[in-house]
Amino acid sequence: MMALLTLVLSLASPSLHAVSSITVQIGAISSPNFQASDLNLELPLHSGKAVTLKTRLKQADSSWAEASLHCPALENPQAGMWRCRDAKLASPQANGNVSVALQLPVAQQPFKADLQLAAFSFSDRVGLHAGDKLAADVSLQATHDATGWRWQAALDWREGELFWQPFYFASGGHSLHAAGHYSAQALQVDTAQLKLKAVGSADVSGIYNLSGKRIEQLALQTSALDLATLYPLLLKPLLDKTSLNDMEMAGTASLQLAMQAGELQDFRLDLQQADIADRKGKFALYKLQASIPWSYDAAQPIALDYAGGHLLDIPLGAARLRAELERYSLRTPQLVLPILDGALTLNEVSAAWVNQQWHWHLRADLAPISMTELSTALGWPRMEGQVAAAIPQVTYSDGKLATSGAMQFKLFDGTVTVGNLSMQTPLGLTPRLNADVQFRNLDLGALTRTFAFGAIEGRMDGDVNVLQLANWKPVQFDAMFKSSAGRYPRKISQRAVENISALGGAGAAAAVQRSVLRFFKEFNYARIGLTCRLRNSSCAMDGVDGNPAHAPVNNTASGYVIVEGSGVPAITVLGYNHSVGWDELLARLQRITAGNSKPVIQ
Repeated sequence: MMALLTLVLSLASPSLHAVSSITVQIGAISSPNFQASDLNLELPLHSGKAVTLKTRLKQADSSWAEASLHCPALENPQAGMWRCRDAKLASPQANGNVSVALQLPVAQQPFKADLQLAAFSFSDRVGLHAGDKLAADVSLQATHDATGWRWQAALDWREGELFWQPFYFASGGHSLHAAGHYSAQALQVDTAQLKLKAVGSADVSGIYNLSGKRIEQLALQTSALDLATLYPLLLKPLLDKTSLNDMEMAGTASLQLAMQAGELQDFRLDLQQADIADRKGKFALYKLQASIPWSYDAAQPIALDYAGGHLLDIPLGAARLRAELERYSLRTPQLVLPILDGALTLNEVSAAWVNQQWHWHLRADLAPISMTELSTALGWPRMEGQVAAAIPQVTYSDGKLATSGAMQFKLFDGTVTVGNLSMQTPLGLTPRLNADVQFRNLDLGALTRTFAFGAIEGRMDGDVNVLQLANWKPVQFDAMFKSSAGRYPRKISQRAVENISALGGAGAAAAVQRSVLRFFKEFNYARIGLTCRLRNSSCAMDGVDGNPAHAPVNNTASGYVIVEGSGVPAITVLGYNHSVGWDELLARLQRITAGNSKPVIQ
């Protein structure tokens, strides 16, 4: 809406034939998202004179602000051509020097526009787009033909910072040169080359349907792109909400793709000597060589080799992976992944991309891995034994990974079985794991020596049911550990008694025959048992007769037996705290294994 318009003629002499400039005054201009008022434009009628525009601007719910544009000399060297050098733009959201040269399409001349920015800064109201101290050259040339315009364009960005949500460019040195055709129906790019400093270049051509608002054709081919600079500049912002948002990369990658009628037809990704590592230490692959072609019409073989890496600190050996991609599915009869002195073999791997999600299934076999090597790699106390597993089927669908069958580990002369294993969003930012874990006939002597707990002779069973981990931290389980059935020596050292008492907290106590306590370093016991029902960061605890599914909570009226004595000398350890914070329980375990526990023995 234009509220007021005043036209003022500035005269160089009293004669109307000596008009030297025109002043245009507009009281107000308004639109739903923008308002301007008190607009004053001074236009000279002779080349080489200054042009000044002053106004007040207001966007949406922001306050009014002054804005101005001053061209020190507007030049008109020939018909249809206008130039202004070093114009000064000042406004709340854009400031800097602007030089403009404009050639209008008259007398068979093409349209030309050249724009130079120097010390130019801008920002939008919500902060999603901003630039600082920009220096750039922009040019556009267009020639009219029977169906539209044949055009050429160039952008040379020399200096300055730019933030364009979600991308941030800390400096210039980038360029874009393109040529093509424009009509009412389509924007056609015949050739375009984008060069990103320290990253590489990409050649692009294609057709964009303006009425249908879709890409009709696209062809892209990159040079060998430097992954060390490509990842933080372009990939990290796009992966911000994924588990790949904090990576370190090296090596090179090249990409080719083609689209027709808005659909991807061909694709090829090649990696050369690539290192890909998670900064949080979750995983890494080194010296990765990959050739991953894809075609809509024909099956393609893919190859991926790496020299080594790690998964959660577990070292991975060199591997050669081969598979076949057919449209939206992947198949391979076998993948062998060396791990320490063993290997994980994935058989009958089949995956498909359906409804914008991956769905896959496989069989897995874990060849025996030395627990000595595994515990050392994970920074755990040294353990003996081996880990081996056979999983009849692993499936992944709708963001959930599930297994059928159970994984079995040989540890401490007993067995550990993991069943009902499933995961939600295993590759997401907050993965969730569910499982049931069974421990059977573990040698307490080997176990307590490994964790410096104090010597205990005997055997132990355990069940950790409805286990839930969120982001790899326990949030729920029903755990019960107790003496195994059968006949075997059952002895416990005084140090182990002290540590069990410390584990029970300030309310725990050990009742022994006081007259012989000072003369014995070990005692007989009949049963050892402890349960923990974890809910809401609190562990409801009980002893040898407890059931974790029904453990008492906040009941300190009666104690529970952790160690039940037998024979002479005998010892009984009681616990009285039925509710212990999970973090506090972990802290007690850490103090015990570090040798810093200070229990009270009665």
